[in-house]
Amino acid sequence: MDGPSSAGSSIEVHGDTHAVRNQPPEFGPCDLWATDPALREAVAREGGDAFAAHLAGYGRIAGDALYRLGWDAHRDRPRLRSHDRFGHRIDTVEFHPAYHEIMGTAVAQGVACLSWAPGQWSLPVEGAHVARAALSFLHHQVEPGSSCPLTMTHAAVPALRREPALHAWAAKAAAARYDRRDVPMADKAGITLGMGMTEKQGGSDVRSNETAAVPLPGGDDYALTGHKWFFSAPMSDAFLVLAQAPGGLSCFLLPRRLPDGAKNAFRVMRLKDKLGDWSNASSEVEFAGARAQRIGEEGRGVAVILDMVMLTRLDCMLGSAAEMRMALIQALHHCRHRVAFGKRLIEQPLMRNVLADLVIESEAATAFALRLAGAVDRAPHDALEAGFARVATAIGKFWICKRAPAFVNEAQECLGGAGYVEESMLPRLYRQAPLNSIWEGSGNIQCLDVLRALQREPIAMHALRAALLSATGRHPAYDAWAMAVATDTAAMLTMDPDAAQAGARALVERLALALQAATLLRADSPLAEAFCRSRLGGARGMVFGTMTAHDDIDGALARMEP
Repeated sequence: MDGPSSAGSSIEVHGDTHAVRNQPPEFGPCDLWATDPALREAVAREGGDAFAAHLAGYGRIAGDALYRLGWDAHRDRPRLRSHDRFGHRIDTVEFHPAYHEIMGTAVAQGVACLSWAPGQWSLPVEGAHVARAALSFLHHQVEPGSSCPLTMTHAAVPALRREPALHAWAAKAAAARYDRRDVPMADKAGITLGMGMTEKQGGSDVRSNETAAVPLPGGDDYALTGHKWFFSAPMSDAFLVLAQAPGGLSCFLLPRRLPDGAKNAFRVMRLKDKLGDWSNASSEVEFAGARAQRIGEEGRGVAVILDMVMLTRLDCMLGSAAEMRMALIQALHHCRHRVAFGKRLIEQPLMRNVLADLVIESEAATAFALRLAGAVDRAPHDALEAGFARVATAIGKFWICKRAPAFVNEAQECLGGAGYVEESMLPRLYRQAPLNSIWEGSGNIQCLDVLRALQREPIAMHALRAALLSATGRHPAYDAWAMAVATDTAAMLTMDPDAAQAGARALVERLALALQAATLLRADSPLAEAFCRSRLGGARGMVFGTMTAHDDIDGALARMEP
């Protein structure tokens, strides 16, 4: 018999079962500069205080307009059109209009060029690298895909400035003008740059590249034939590539369009189907006699690229730190509004432990990345800072980029199932998080580079010792850690090479923690004590949220008060 019995109790049925309660409000708009004391203090400490107003403006733009545009830029992925409707080869990549709007705003505000031409905004030269790093940090929080061409455009300028014949390219890469048109460089006020280093058979071992560069009569032009397994940002105006010239592996600038407007002889074979970074295109290409101009001497391609690589590795650190920051503030936003077991989540002791641990990790990553940006800024006139930038960039790239995936996953757990669905930003951040540890050399490559720098460049070892000593006497756990890691670093340099290589990861991890602690201690960060106790003093487990009752959990969370 259907329905309730006349003898039994009736069930009251309501028509509306979808009353929405106990949900946080929408995230944003969020002023990403004003709400980030760690970033503001690091910029001032590293010499970028004159840029504060410019950074404040971009913090408001990024946390509002760019944050909203990022959803569409990621939702509609780039598409390759290899031919037009008549059968002509065009090799065009089409992006969602939001992507171009994001790129235009970023370039106009200096994310790709502030380091090289701060006078466009009537800003000083000193501190410009620090300010540009902060711009990149703010930008990457909301739209990391576009960070790829912005980073490469920024990092390529020193290489282009090496060659008088390429000064026009360098000037337009340093111009705050974005022009999406597929036309020759001469017809543009500003350009973007990509790169193509790795090949199928070699990957990080670029010396095994097989792309051939044949000199053309007169000048420094070559014809390149071969393939590139990863060719980043294929709609850029030109690309820095490595190829084998008669004198050995060399660096070249390969334009997309030739001066007469003809398409250069390279073919985009396919776009990479990537885990993340969906708003941006990466590709696989073949060169069929593509024209390119040599940068530097034949056989010195890796040396030419090194300055560029250090800058792109710094941006990898900044990107991972930015992803941590955005994941953290998304988690905090949820926990401030969601109630569970009779309290707001942020009032629950166990959740407070997790969130405080994330706050400490995020601030340490931000402070260390900006410390390195300051070293890059000072390097031209300070040999010790140049040595520090050389070795510490690889150390920081190894550690910070490896911390991001676990960090973002912990932030997802703060939201529970809501952090696993695409309507939340956390899945996008989680897909993005592994990229920076892979790009520009995976963890093993960074560790090998640290060993190489310490073994071959005395100034790098001297700078590392000076950095470790600079914070001694401020915390007993740090003093013990710094002394032990300095001793072990010196010992590793006397080891059999195979033994040194096998132990490199353990050493670089310990060096990274020491340098993060030193940065926080010298900055008098309110989180320095908790960092030293938990990371160096053993007062913490192997996952986030395992701090002890002696750690200042309340103080860490107070650092994030809105």
